[in-house]
Amino acid sequence: MAEERANDSRQRVVVEHVSPEIDCGRFAIKRVIGETVVVEAAVFADGHDQVVCQIWYWQDKNKLQYAPMTALGNDLWRGEFRIDNLGRYFYIVEGWIDRFQTWHLELAKRIAAGQDVGVELVIGAGLIDEAAGLAGREDAAYLREWAKRLQAAKDKPEGATIAFEEKSLGIMQRNPVHHLGASYAKELSVTADREKARFSTWYEVFPRSCAVEAGKHGTFRDCETWLPYIAGMGFDVVYLPPVHPIGRAFRKGKNNSIEPLRDDVGSPWAIGAIDGGHTGVHSELGSLEDFKHFVSAAAKNGLEVALDIAFQCSPDHPWVREHSEWFRKRPDGTIQYAENPPKKYQDIYPLDFESANYRKLWEGLKGVFDFWIAQGVRIFRVDNPHTKPFAFWEWAIAEIKAKHPDVILLAEAFTRPHVMQRLAKLGFSQSYTYFTWRNTKQELTEYFTELTQTEAREYFRPNLWPNTPDILPEYLQLGGRPAFMARFILAATLGASYGIYGPAFELCENAPMEPGSEEYLNSEKYELKRRDLDSPVSLKDLITRVNAIRKSSPALQKNLNLHFHDCENTSIICYSKASDDLSDVILVIVNLDSFQKQGGMVQLDLAAIGIDAARPFQVHDLLAEAEYTWQGARNFVELTPEIRPAHILRVVQQV
Repeated sequence: MAEERANDSRQRVVVEHVSPEIDCGRFAIKRVIGETVVVEAAVFADGHDQVVCQIWYWQDKNKLQYAPMTALGNDLWRGEFRIDNLGRYFYIVEGWIDRFQTWHLELAKRIAAGQDVGVELVIGAGLIDEAAGLAGREDAAYLREWAKRLQAAKDKPEGATIAFEEKSLGIMQRNPVHHLGASYAKELSVTADREKARFSTWYEVFPRSCAVEAGKHGTFRDCETWLPYIAGMGFDVVYLPPVHPIGRAFRKGKNNSIEPLRDDVGSPWAIGAIDGGHTGVHSELGSLEDFKHFVSAAAKNGLEVALDIAFQCSPDHPWVREHSEWFRKRPDGTIQYAENPPKKYQDIYPLDFESANYRKLWEGLKGVFDFWIAQGVRIFRVDNPHTKPFAFWEWAIAEIKAKHPDVILLAEAFTRPHVMQRLAKLGFSQSYTYFTWRNTKQELTEYFTELTQTEAREYFRPNLWPNTPDILPEYLQLGGRPAFMARFILAATLGASYGIYGPAFELCENAPMEPGSEEYLNSEKYELKRRDLDSPVSLKDLITRVNAIRKSSPALQKNLNLHFHDCENTSIICYSKASDDLSDVILVIVNLDSFQKQGGMVQLDLAAIGIDAARPFQVHDLLAEAEYTWQGARNFVELTPEIRPAHILRVVQQV
């Protein structure tokens, strides 16, 4: 490879502006198995010699592969390679002066001008001989014979004909001589994940609320009885809050009360008690064997288990006794509990990542992942990663993925944009987003354009959540069931990955702790909940239908194909997703007004969805099982919040 050669000042080729490239090559881009990496670069040289370039890519540097690049004009080039395996790929762009191609183009001009080309044919024979010296046995023999024939015909009319033999030119093209090749200054990288890192459907459930008997603490075995219900709605990830022992000291009561009753169950995020910490299982949920049985039962229902990882401790956590140096102490010698002034969280001790013994802390935390991976978990939702050092996450994720490249990590970081983006660059497979608070057409359009049409598309994979146990947005509080319907359809179609906190979501629970608060009244974080899954208000039928649409539609399984279309009514948003070959085109139109019927003309970008403006076309409403014939770019829609808040339309044919 050219980058392994000593620097030679005779090199004339320049390789620059390579994309995709994140922060000057500091971070990897992301892909999943089966996707391609499309690489573009500016590759040029002084003078008029012909330049050729290609992509070198590899997982093992002893097994280099290359992909040719095609000229786009104005010294710009494009090529691509396919991701076939999990793990880390590397790639560079190399360019060189193609002396044979330069000679061949000039030869054609000389012949067209009627000039004597005898000397030029001898020069060409030499260039072919040079290529033969680098080619494989069969090609080398052919090229040497071609060179001999060309030299022998240098003074004959057939010499020009021999120089333009199509088969010979093809063999020469696949055996290029990299004359004074120059490579891009940096090796760039790709993290290759499995498909679920790009396309996944999450359902969060508290196992302790799954008991058949009211008031009784649920178990893993109880939660197993919910798996057919969850899978039946079309989810493929069942996400559990922390399953560890819950501390007694400063335990929070119902509605986050600091004066708990004796039978209050506490918050699962107050991790650790006398009987264990982050590698323990809450005894009322069952045993470790029961957890492993749950993982197996989930798999039989087509579900993967995602486990919450929250690196914080209750005052009762074994680490407080065994590793007190991992916690920050106050002047009186007591350990500093978590605070967000004026709020105090006495039931949580944050870890001190500035401890002199931080390397042991790092190893201990990575050991938590290692333990649960050994129990069969391959998906983790990481709680508040933005409150832990970037350096730790970069190290830990690299260590985990090196041994287990199939692991998927979701960053629950509702924080500042640069921090969220940094975590994604460091290796988190998916990220929570601001979708939860983006409600208007303008907000949604601007935000999702940023996620899908800027550099962020290369490393930030959004996972959209309309609610969480911590967040009941005002939109859901005020809009009732129609708001839940609209937000669900937006989450499931704007993003290839989404999740809901259930069954609070499908049952449209929307009572806040108090006006202006995003906390649930009688939050499940602090108490057991019993629900009627067959309630007539349930959205399970809508959820089931939309998830079936997602699974049958390749277009909805990606993020980067999102395209917004105009609508004259600001309460209606319209967007499309299409497969690369336009064989699957989905139009989604949503009424953002939870209270009023809204109608208006949508203005479609027909080229973006592969429609001939001169011909009518049909669309099939996948929600209502209705068909419509539309003509041209402008078409009328009308949506009623409670009855039909949205269309999910498949373009089925040209009429």
